Amino acid sequence: MIDTSVIRRLSDIARVQAIQRPQAVAIVQDGHAATFEALERASNQVAHALLNEGVAPGDRVCILAKNSSRFFELFFGAAKARACLTPINVRLAGPEIAYILADSKARLLFVGEEFFEIAERIVAASEAPVKVIALAGAPASAPGFESWRSGHSDADPALPERDDDDVLQLYTSGTTGHPKGVMLSNANYSQAMAIVGRVEGFDYQPDDAVLVVMPLFHVAGFNASAFTLASGGRVILLADFSPDGVLETIERSSVAYTLLAPAMILMLLQSARLPQTDVSTLKVISYGAAPISEDVLNRAKTAFGCGFAQFYGMTETLGAGAHLAPSDHALPGKLRSCGRALEGIEVAVFGSDGARTPIGEVGEIAIKGGVLMKGYWNRPEATAATIRDGWLFTGDAGIQDDDGFFYIHDRMKDMIISGGENVYPAEVENAIFGAPGVADVAVIGVPSERWGEEVKAIVVAEPGTAPDPAAIIAWARERIAGYKAPRSIDFIDVLPRNASGKVLRKDLREQYWAGLDRRIS
Repeated sequence: MIDTSVIRRLSDIARVQAIQRPQAVAIVQDGHAATFEALERASNQVAHALLNEGVAPGDRVCILAKNSSRFFELFFGAAKARACLTPINVRLAGPEIAYILADSKARLLFVGEEFFEIAERIVAASEAPVKVIALAGAPASAPGFESWRSGHSDADPALPERDDDDVLQLYTSGTTGHPKGVMLSNANYSQAMAIVGRVEGFDYQPDDAVLVVMPLFHVAGFNASAFTLASGGRVILLADFSPDGVLETIERSSVAYTLLAPAMILMLLQSARLPQTDVSTLKVISYGAAPISEDVLNRAKTAFGCGFAQFYGMTETLGAGAHLAPSDHALPGKLRSCGRALEGIEVAVFGSDGARTPIGEVGEIAIKGGVLMKGYWNRPEATAATIRDGWLFTGDAGIQDDDGFFYIHDRMKDMIISGGENVYPAEVENAIFGAPGVADVAVIGVPSERWGEEVKAIVVAEPGTAPDPAAIIAWARERIAGYKAPRSIDFIDVLPRNASGKVLRKDLREQYWAGLDRRIS
């Protein structure tokens, strides 16, 4: 539970916990534990070091690294210096990293040792001067983080922070055009912290162990970490996801909560280690960032025996919007829902005419409230196209039912139009999951002379099996309308996904649409 009477901004987390729980463990990684007192002192040193570098209020400070406890020292230090931390997705290619570094106008880049070589190449080609600081290791060409930080005062700089200060800038995936920097402010997070303690399944308590394996450059990984620390809990941090590593950590560290992408949950269910792992300390597994099938969710509920909570939102809404609480998972017919609007947030469905749609009618989901981003960094036109009349339009197609629950059909741009009928890939994928021999599946639209587009399923087979495509199609036709069922099945070893677990349907579609001038989907 977050005491918002004393923790009003994210920078207050380290300050307050260092007073109230100085020797309590804040972060554990690779067997090394850092207390709240140590986190506060280190972040103060970082703040003074940033100020010494000439970092001014509003300046961006970039970090390119896997999950690391250094991230939190840097984040809280930057917030105290009134700078804005800008994490870079470590899975991006060199030109994409270079674009973000240039777009953010950051003069400092903190780099994990795995990415030092590519960072040096990018900085060498940069038009603006950028100073590289190595988070680990000691390359001759750059200062190490500890030496850079040490020697500075560990007293709080106590700068007059403002509600409209940007504290975090996360870049969208950039599936179309260049990625856009999402500006998240002190005010956004103050609103979120006021909500969190009243959210069933996310009301962390002091001393709760929360496993964070989602990347910290993703809003889900950052939020889970920040809200854990604000609650006085301890973050159990993993740099990489592996099913066995997660299961071992849950057992060894008596993990109470974790937040996972559906693809991660699926891989845990497929691990031979799961039946031998003690997962009895788990209270709630939260999930989001991508659709989950009913089959996977039901199997997970049985295997883990804990509560499950779904969160629906976007980076632009600080990850907040709708919430399917653990208790909602027991309601008939609600498992495919992403839940109801969180307290203090409005969620609605709008038609193409700009009016709210009737109950049960598909439209574009929009979100309104204090969690909405300030806007896209230096992109006023893109901001105006996304936020209209105070509503942030998500690009997701969905409906609302009579009970106020929302159902996401899919991304508007991923919708398949076959013979004039709208088909949403997530609905078809949900129908295919559970078919014998299917380990994973993605659905796309491919060209059809007769129908314009037709539905194709890309399937990952379970190890040691050779599923019959006709049997998979028949399985789907028993569960959804015939026009929605796949016309064909292709097999693949692994589905391409981004860092948050979303299937990269654009990559899957490419080979089928290559050479065509018009791409309907």
